[in-house]
Amino acid sequence: MWLIFAICSAFFAGLTSILAKCGLQNVDSTVATAFRTVVALLFAWTIVAISGSYEQLGDITSEGWVFLILSGLATGASWLCYFKALQIGDVNKVVPVDKSSNVLAIILAIVILGETLSVWGAFGVALILIGTMLMIERKDVTEVKTTNSGWLLFAIGSAVFAALTSILGKMGMEGIDSNLGTAIRTAVVLVMSWVMIYATHKQDKMHGLTNRDKMFIISSGLATGASWMFFFAALQDGPASVIIPIDKLSILVTVAFAYLVFKEKLSKKSAIGLAGIVAGTLLLLVR
Repeated sequence: MWLIFAICSAFFAGLTSILAKCGLQNVDSTVATAFRTVVALLFAWTIVAISGSYEQLGDITSEGWVFLILSGLATGASWLCYFKALQIGDVNKVVPVDKSSNVLAIILAIVILGETLSVWGAFGVALILIGTMLMIERKDVTEVKTTNSGWLLFAIGSAVFAALTSILGKMGMEGIDSNLGTAIRTAVVLVMSWVMIYATHKQDKMHGLTNRDKMFIISSGLATGASWMFFFAALQDGPASVIIPIDKLSILVTVAFAYLVFKEKLSKKSAIGLAGIVAGTLLLLVR
């Protein structure tokens, strides 16, 4: 069952990126993240109420609370970086770099969780790294060097924090229902994202959202909530080193929608890079 959950997580994660990009056309990325988190939080706690898993709140250990809170903080940081990158860069470039969190998450799963990686899996990691590099243009690297900013810098930050999210989430979910763990993490993200709005003095940008903006932000939040529910349900029963790569195949959904919605096309070099990422991800499933 965890395999089906992981596939569903990948689909909704891919859909999230496109809906978020649509909702970021005229909205500050930090503001959009905060509003999306409200939707995701309502979604998460509704599922908790329906499943009755809130009764396990008293069963969470002090260590569990620490890891869940840290996972939530890592998620918030990843979101802020990711949606900023989406706002200023192409979806087809941002998403592959973000998905390279695969590699770091696998390394952390081996070192911290004691999971193993086959020879084919190691080859897959190498392919993912090579594929990601092929999808980055030289001008993107130059932009970071000359401006100390750019979509690439934010996308790399998103990948690092996303990897930490997966591992910390796995460690904090021991002995509790995945829906409850997700809801707690989402609450942490909500607090963090709204603190960021006031810390960066962006509260004035919360006004003037159009109905179109609201529609895409809400839809993106719902897709995020669905993706999280499936992802952490899969993590609870299955190996992180397998589930995380499957979830990252959402890149195929994103690229397909990016072409249909934004008319973004892959160059020949980027297409080869994407093929490498997908092939590497599939090799990670070889046990």
